[in-house]
Amino acid sequence: MTNAKIAIIGGGLAGCECALTLARAGLDAVLFEQKPLFYSAAHKSPHLAELVCSNSLRSDESTSAIGLLKEEMRSLGSYFMRAADSCKVPAGKALAVDREALSIQISDEILNNPHIQLVEKRIEGLDDSFLDGFDKIIVAAGPMASENLSNDIARHTGGENCYFYDAIAPIVWTQSLDMSIVFRASRYGRDNMDEEGDYLNCPMNRDEYMNFHEALLAGKTMAAHDFEKEIHFEGCMPIEALAARGPKTLSFGPLKPVGLVDPRTGHRPWAVIQLRTENRNGDACNLVGCQTKLLQAEQKRIFSLVPGLAHVEFMRYGSMHRNTYINAPKVLNPDLSLKSRANVYLAGQITGVEGYVESAACGLWLGLQLGAQARGHELAKPPITSALGSLLKFLQTPVKVFQPSNATFGLMPELEGKTHKKERKLLYSKRAQNDFAAWRSSNIDKLS
Repeated sequence: MTNAKIAIIGGGLAGCECALTLARAGLDAVLFEQKPLFYSAAHKSPHLAELVCSNSLRSDESTSAIGLLKEEMRSLGSYFMRAADSCKVPAGKALAVDREALSIQISDEILNNPHIQLVEKRIEGLDDSFLDGFDKIIVAAGPMASENLSNDIARHTGGENCYFYDAIAPIVWTQSLDMSIVFRASRYGRDNMDEEGDYLNCPMNRDEYMNFHEALLAGKTMAAHDFEKEIHFEGCMPIEALAARGPKTLSFGPLKPVGLVDPRTGHRPWAVIQLRTENRNGDACNLVGCQTKLLQAEQKRIFSLVPGLAHVEFMRYGSMHRNTYINAPKVLNPDLSLKSRANVYLAGQITGVEGYVESAACGLWLGLQLGAQARGHELAKPPITSALGSLLKFLQTPVKVFQPSNATFGLMPELEGKTHKKERKLLYSKRAQNDFAAWRSSNIDKLS
């Protein structure tokens, strides 16, 4: 292992996926991880591949772009997807995981792999002496990279990094819920036709909802840095920020009650807060759509106003943290190396992909690419009609203002000819599956 020529900075999803993919190709790597010596504002666990926000990996249906991406990653041998599938918890049509079990499983994969050496060390910059002698350096430090490393990356990319503020939803102890009010059900009963449902629901009538809404607007929140504008990722807005857009934003958004009936009244509630199982034994739940930057005392006070949560106990309060990313189309080559330093590669959310799955996919692709190069092959990129290919294309498409993106059908080329709206997702999916299978057959399979 002392002869390893590849260094990976960061033991998150992208770093671990990349390291394990390189190892499968027979390449040695040294994985540098700052934990448990140092923790970011959001990290709590000493294990690798920690999920700091939700435990949901979003839809697992192939008629969604993120479901397609998972499907493609599974076909490419993704270690992250294998762990996620084995650690899943009930979440209807979404894939949610026991985050602790997933982190432990991936950590064990890393620690027991003879091609990977884990070094618990904070890397301060790209010229850190610990990086001397490595032919390739992969920065997969995530959006919460240390300040010194972030500043050094900014120096190598010709300016300050971009950023946005991200909020995390609270996790509560299931036993503290009032089950005389809270009921188990999935919207329209679609997820488990023969069972009660995968979600716990806290129903609110109009007055209870308006009281909760007004409390959110008046709640005291954590402030961003004094010198920065508070920018939020649209897909993960704090609940109080959504509430400020109007009284109907929540009840028609994350708190929408459609497809649910309160057993106490026999009617649809005005609004509902859903809780998703957090771990395998079900003793903790995540407040779905309730990511927040409220102060902890305010979270206790305001969420206790919700029926069923009057005596709620928090396992983890919601919080806010700063996420850093680079202007990928401007500073990255097509192979994800820096234009200013070709032996340095970036992978994961720091590149501008948004989401757990997207981050791991980026690490997977880089590992496949470098593994192929080591065997004398240049791996063609997946077709832009696929989820992975369109995500990689997004990182190379110049725009006036570059902002992070999840995997979406909007990143893919439009469908040819006229299509009915109801058919579009299925058509996007079928085209992606066919094109990806053909690409995989002529590229990946030939390297096996």
